[in-house]
Amino acid sequence: MCKNKPSRANSDTGVEKYRETRQNGVCIIRGNHFYFPYSFHSSIFAFLKFALQMVDVLLGLQWGDEGKGKIVDYFAPQYKVIARFQGGPNAGHTLYVKDKKIVLHQIPSGIFHEDILNLIGSGVVLDPVILKKECEAVAAFGVPYAKNLYISERTNLILPTHRALDKASEALKGNDKIGSTLKGIGPAYMDKTGRNALRVGDILDKNFTSQYIKLRLKHQKLLDSMHFQEDISAWEDEFFEGIEFMRQFKIINGEYFINEKIGEGKKVLAEGAQGSMLDVDFGTFPFVTSSNTISAGVCTGLGVAPQKIKEVIGVTKAYCTRVGGGPFPTELYDETGEELRKIGNEFGATTGRPRRCGWIDLVALKYACMINGVTRLVMTKADVLDAFQELKVCEHYRIDGKKLQQVPYQMTKLTIEPIYTSFKGWNTDISEIKSYDAVPEAMKNYIHYINQFLGAEIKYISNGPGREQIIPIN
Repeated sequence: MCKNKPSRANSDTGVEKYRETRQNGVCIIRGNHFYFPYSFHSSIFAFLKFALQMVDVLLGLQWGDEGKGKIVDYFAPQYKVIARFQGGPNAGHTLYVKDKKIVLHQIPSGIFHEDILNLIGSGVVLDPVILKKECEAVAAFGVPYAKNLYISERTNLILPTHRALDKASEALKGNDKIGSTLKGIGPAYMDKTGRNALRVGDILDKNFTSQYIKLRLKHQKLLDSMHFQEDISAWEDEFFEGIEFMRQFKIINGEYFINEKIGEGKKVLAEGAQGSMLDVDFGTFPFVTSSNTISAGVCTGLGVAPQKIKEVIGVTKAYCTRVGGGPFPTELYDETGEELRKIGNEFGATTGRPRRCGWIDLVALKYACMINGVTRLVMTKADVLDAFQELKVCEHYRIDGKKLQQVPYQMTKLTIEPIYTSFKGWNTDISEIKSYDAVPEAMKNYIHYINQFLGAEIKYISNGPGREQIIPIN
């Protein structure tokens, strides 16, 4: 019972409010009536305001190519801002707009929604040539791309000599090639960490050309030391055309822009590129990309604080693929692997290279969920498994005779045998299914097992390439 009797205050909401003479504390009196100090109400309003000021993250959990573009496009209407936070034109996010296919490499996947702002963040490395081509492709759909596309002035540029350095570096590796897309991504990030880079904000400087020549000469010395020659004159012509093209865009202070939108209560979706197992720190090093692909990269790639991150939506295929070199424990070298590739049309959106295919790797997937803090899962290309009588999931690695459920430090130096659990296939065309109630029981068993193993739940199933081919799981 409260010793200090509260005094009555006016109420115009139908809820009686009392001024509590004692600081902190809640007084419960008169049956079911609860009376709170005014500071408590202020805290509630502050909490609700904070809850609206959050960023959701959508990223891939495997080695890229999980189908993130379509999923971002699906969720896009729930957001006011979509922002790319890392990577470069080595990404390939495939969308189907008006039944026509388009692949976005650098532009955020919200560009086809007229009321959504799209930001290319500071963590991205940007190729002006590819950006120009992308914009022309988007314009063919009748979209005024310049209206809602913003570019952070801190975004680093990919130069023609970066592409040459990429080719030279890969050539020197011989049989140890990592499978680079040769887009200049790695050398561009090296210039960033080496504090040599040119950034988007620099193109507004009248001395930009002289800055470019100075960096180009540095690069040429490196190429000469590697005894590598590449005629970049045509690349340079395109580059400067791209630079001139970029000057029409809203080049802004990205970190202030994104935080202002968050402060206004606008929902933001951070769009990742590549996949978590390609993260430069936590992926299958050295067969990785050059940026932080995991959720932590949102903070450094956009300039937002960690406490602003709310939902982390992880995207995984119903099976597994990888393009380029590097470890892949569940890779299939038989007819099953070839059938997965054929049915799933598994060829790189950026390079066109055939993807390596295999069963889903739950050891790697659980690791990716852990380091990202995944709160929801989306399973894509589930329809590819329609034709298989038997499905398998890898739930252990056998290394040196021991069963493990951890991703080892250096996969390339180990012989890893995947240990599988088998499931009966559903052998049903699921491409027209709209409700989870209509999903075959065998498929529900497959999904339930994965949920239990990962400790995170699949909330959406993609059952075809179309925008509308998504099955929500309530």
